[in-house]
Amino acid sequence: MRKMKKVMSLALASTMALSLAACGGSSAPETTAAPTEAATEATEAAETTTAAETEAAAPADGEFNLAVCLASEPQTIDPALNSAVDGAIMTNHMFEGLVKWVDDGEGNATLAPGQAESWEKVANDDGTVTYTFKMRDGIKWSDGKDVTAGDFEYSWKRLANPETAADYCYMIDMVKGYAEVADGSAAPDTLAIKAIDDKTLEIVLSYDCPYFEEIMAFPATFPVRQDMVEGNDEWTYDVATYIGNGPYKMKEWSHNAYILTEKNENYYDYENLGPDTIKFTLLDDENAMLAAYKSGELNFIEQLPMDELPNYLASGELTVADYIGCYYVCFNTEDEIFSNPDIRKAFSLVIDRNYIVENVSQSGEVPATGFVPAGINDAAGASGDDFRTVGGNYYSVAAEDYEKNCEEARELLAKAGYPNGEGFPTVEYLYNTADNHKKIGEALQNMWQEQLGVTVTLNNQDWNVFLETRKQGNYQIARNGWIADYNDPCSFLDMWYTDGGNNDAQYSNPEYDAQIDAAKATAVQEDRMKAFHAAEDILIGDENVLAPIYFYTQPYMLADNVEGMYYTPLGYFFFGYTSQK
Repeated sequence: MRKMKKVMSLALASTMALSLAACGGSSAPETTAAPTEAATEATEAAETTTAAETEAAAPADGEFNLAVCLASEPQTIDPALNSAVDGAIMTNHMFEGLVKWVDDGEGNATLAPGQAESWEKVANDDGTVTYTFKMRDGIKWSDGKDVTAGDFEYSWKRLANPETAADYCYMIDMVKGYAEVADGSAAPDTLAIKAIDDKTLEIVLSYDCPYFEEIMAFPATFPVRQDMVEGNDEWTYDVATYIGNGPYKMKEWSHNAYILTEKNENYYDYENLGPDTIKFTLLDDENAMLAAYKSGELNFIEQLPMDELPNYLASGELTVADYIGCYYVCFNTEDEIFSNPDIRKAFSLVIDRNYIVENVSQSGEVPATGFVPAGINDAAGASGDDFRTVGGNYYSVAAEDYEKNCEEARELLAKAGYPNGEGFPTVEYLYNTADNHKKIGEALQNMWQEQLGVTVTLNNQDWNVFLETRKQGNYQIARNGWIADYNDPCSFLDMWYTDGGNNDAQYSNPEYDAQIDAAKATAVQEDRMKAFHAAEDILIGDENVLAPIYFYTQPYMLADNVEGMYYTPLGYFFFGYTSQK
């Protein structure tokens, strides 16, 4: 899942051992240093904003109203259309899939039955697999209507339908008939998901997918109401039509300010829910976030000014959680310049990853030596070496090897016709507005100038504009980030399939597609991993479509008087069962 809005990116610890992964707090110390002018302005802005919102969030006696900030205005909160972590966290609170994430008792999320009470899995003689689900009793939409198996049938077929144009349509490509629906040769109704009756749902998979239970908990597969969605492109913006089946429901959306949710009285576990309201405050200014947190207006933040990070890390007041993801540079492979793999490799080789993590982000990130990060299981599963260890390194990040990398890069650029950068046209690096993305962009700009002799300009855009620009391929080089949606290398590698919904590099290679097809054609883990390693060899080793920079971890700050939050390394935070100490 896209890690695009979150400004802080602490690296994935090399010792991490995780069983699950996916598609990102502690209170900060007061400082005695005089505030900067920018910080003062941001604080004043935050105070003005929060004062205007006080009425929306004002608690009555005995109420517990939680306020969190994940990022700025989401691009969408349609479960099928969202592809960002912040939107996924919001939809996880207002919708629920067949399977859900619950607290394991130690603040970590684990899978459990959600809208489905139970299910049976049967392997068929033809290699397909049939799942039969029994729906939970008493499940209802937030307006009181019953949730049925038919709601899931409709929603999964809507996700697969090319007319929906969902970036994440391929998340259910293991369902029999998906390929034909996706390419338009068959109607969505032919997808092998069927409501036998209101309480029974049947899904047939074309192969035994090892991560299917995680897919059932993935936001894109959450149900939506046909009568709310059909013919209404604006359904997510109206409280009257944004009908969910999760623990919370939307009460108000003040655009570019906050999304206010309240407990859903029709949720089957209503009595055990915590906050009376959860307000998702929408900000993109880290100084304003920190000011609001310190003033008590916010109980939770993920982002704060980069200059503040070392102090908060040193104080131990910043919590750093495991997070399986990669921060990287994405090249537009259809661009006249960056269609050349040698140029892409040259630009990748001169990135001093150690310098970036040690002197720019300064938050303990681990330099990336491939695209699939540590923590993703290989054939042996959680008990053996992970995918990154087995796959090895595509380049050296050792400090003593940096100059050798640069020498190779200059040779590649000369081979492409630009010795010492002579004649190389000015190119542009695109990033979304955020402090850390700006500083990383400036570091990259300097490395490319000094080591290759090329001129790179920087261009920043607001989040939603940036997403669309990159998606449409209207860029040359762009920042990017990806968080695993489930613990399997497929989550990182199938997105670069030709015409894939999240294929921002506009990449197309029949050999690469063949390896992804081979990996998805078998349930034998050794064969799957062999194909996935071959795919990564093509993507990074041969063609350098991406320039990985570092592996993530997830920082956050949570108010001392709040407990009961839990988290999954997919980047999802769950606030619905929190309480005040």
